[in-house]
Amino acid sequence: MPLYKEGFIAPIAADEKLAPLPLADWLKAPTQAVALANTDGLDPLKTHLGRLKPIVLQFPKFTDGRAYSQARQLRGRLGYRGELRATGAVLRDQLPFLLRCGFDAFESDQPGFGPALARARTLFSVVYQGAEDDRTPAALLRLKRRNATVPLAAD
Repeated sequence: MPLYKEGFIAPIAADEKLAPLPLADWLKAPTQAVALANTDGLDPLKTHLGRLKPIVLQFPKFTDGRAYSQARQLRGRLGYRGELRATGAVLRDQLPFLLRCGFDAFESDQPGFGPALARARTLFSVVYQGAEDDRTPAALLRLKRRNATVPLAAD
């Protein structure tokens, strides 16, 4: 399946030396790349996150969003900064949400995936919830704007 990374419109060649192992195999012989099913826990990876690249998260069907939660936990709670790859039923329509959760690489054979990825970061001008992409939610933007225009009361 073609591999896309943020910033590239065309598919890129995957590094064959970093072929991810399923978690059960990886636990027996840790390598630099692991593939997690959406039912796998993240605890076994905690002490290895600094050397893992990539972590591949599975979307077995487009209606199953457990890999979004895994991505948010890896980026937000555990501080993982390496490549986070989505694979399986990854659709163009999901790209803005995948990027917000911290994914930066995608395996997809859907036509037009590369151009859709290039547009995905700018598709929504305002966001309503905080996520792993560090965009400021609309409520905080409004609060900052209001506080900037309201003079402080004199003591």
